[in-house]
Amino acid sequence: MKKEDPGKRAAAILEVLEREFPRADCALVHEDPFQLLVATILSAQCTDAKVNQVTPELFRKFPTPRDLARASREEVEALIRPTGFFSQKARYLREAAALLVERFQGRVPSRMEDLVTLPGVARKTANVVLGTWFGKNEGIVVDTHVKRLAGRLGLSREKDPGRIERDLQALFPRETWTFLGHALILLGRKYCKARKPSCPECPLRELCPQLGVEKGDGKSLKSGKQPPRKRRKP
Repeated sequence: MKKEDPGKRAAAILEVLEREFPRADCALVHEDPFQLLVATILSAQCTDAKVNQVTPELFRKFPTPRDLARASREEVEALIRPTGFFSQKARYLREAAALLVERFQGRVPSRMEDLVTLPGVARKTANVVLGTWFGKNEGIVVDTHVKRLAGRLGLSREKDPGRIERDLQALFPRETWTFLGHALILLGRKYCKARKPSCPECPLRELCPQLGVEKGDGKSLKSGKQPPRKRRKP
């Protein structure tokens, strides 16, 4: 039996994702790189939908890095409270805004090595900003959705986001990295949910080994048929 070619399967997965989500993009609403940076920092352990509810008022009151750097901690915390971990996030936002003013003339830098010097900005956040706004495929966003899908699809056996990213980078062309991250996130939200994934409806069902998927949700994941009911003893 021939061993499956990982590169060919990755290409097939990419083809399906491009067909299913041709316009895959960042779900965080933003009008400039500063807004995207702020929204991405706020999205840590929070849904994009919740962030999008909070940011309009935040951006109205503090439209520039200078404005946000001068804001009081209490006022920022009050505005972002619904996103969770609001004290820490408020500190990150104010300190990052101050550094943008001090080091980068109030502009969001377009280099990975500069972005990761900002408080609250690790590689994942930098990848979002670089890929979404600047169109630079410096890496692949590995959030909870991408981490889960990489494992279930058999694209990586790693648990660490950095190692997962390297595995994905080795399988997919660099020019697709930004799209891949957005598309996998959309797939995770629509089909491959953490609990009770909709495997029978998933467009990748024929390419997915469903590694680590719990199969006790009342359906056969491959066929979608209900398993036979056990008869009760009289």
